Amino acid sequence: MIKYAITDSKYYSFDYLKNLNNKADFVLLRDKTTKDYKSLAKDFINTTKDYSYKKILHQDYKLAQELGVYGVHLTSLQFKDIQKAKELNLFTIISTHSINEIKLAKELGANAVTFSPIFSTPNKGEPKGIKALKEAIECCNIKVIALGGIVTNNHIKQIATTNAWGFASIRYFV
Repeated sequence: MIKYAITDSKYYSFDYLKNLNNKADFVLLRDKTTKDYKSLAKDFINTTKDYSYKKILHQDYKLAQELGVYGVHLTSLQFKDIQKAKELNLFTIISTHSINEIKLAKELGANAVTFSPIFSTPNKGEPKGIKALKEAIECCNIKVIALGGIVTNNHIKQIATTNAWGFASIRYFV
């Protein structure tokens, strides 16, 4: 099961990025507060160039290709950009919140989806739970990454019972 760390400006530091080298398989640079994401992305790439995890940028598939990172994580409002990202040879993940969105992501060629929220998490609505995660995994033959409220090893154990491709979290890795 892959471990997918999502950065947040609240916790972001170079020590944090170094610590992820032994804990995560993928790291998404996500910062909704910066006015200069491109500079932040360049710093992220330079700082982590010797780390083993795969680097993912948030939303900006053109920048991801320009900077030569592994992939892009699109928001649930960017379904129209899946094919564009794929044409740039980027590993493409998109956020989903329903079976219909997962089916559409598969149809459009996404490599993987996050499905959320699985557990309770601030400002993300009612959690879907493990049963809905299992249904999401079984529906579409696409890599499904559990996301949302994953903060304990018990959460990871529950997700492991579902055959999810992996889990993504901000707070679990802090």
